Amino acid sequence: MMSGHEHSVREMAKRYAQAWCSHSPDAVASFFATDGQMQINRGEVLKGRAAIAQMAAGFYADFPDLVVRCDEVRTAGDHVLFAWTLEGHHPQTKHFVKVGGWEEWNLNTQLKIQSSLGWVDAAEYARQIAHGAPS
Repeated sequence: MMSGHEHSVREMAKRYAQAWCSHSPDAVASFFATDGQMQINRGEVLKGRAAIAQMAAGFYADFPDLVVRCDEVRTAGDHVLFAWTLEGHHPQTKHFVKVGGWEEWNLNTQLKIQSSLGWVDAAEYARQIAHGAPS
């Protein structure tokens, strides 16, 4: 049986995916604590909502028809695994891209993301931009 906390986290994760689909960088950033941070594939640590919104805007530029799906959510207290699938067409290559990945979240008491470690297969992501997703 799912606890109230786990249910709240799952609902938050679904709304987070919907925020990505809204194409509003500020909507994505609003899921983070004011001083929240994100790091993707051990890259630069993005600190604060403005930096996170700028990162989201970059994805919207790369995929004007971006869709993010919530595939799975796992919880362990305030630690969450958010598995996702990203889909969209790259504007320069016109190729359809469909890649999966996940974020590891630490949440604060207001269910805001304090920190997120994101993971995606960068080589497959680049391959699909250049050649398209497998059929």
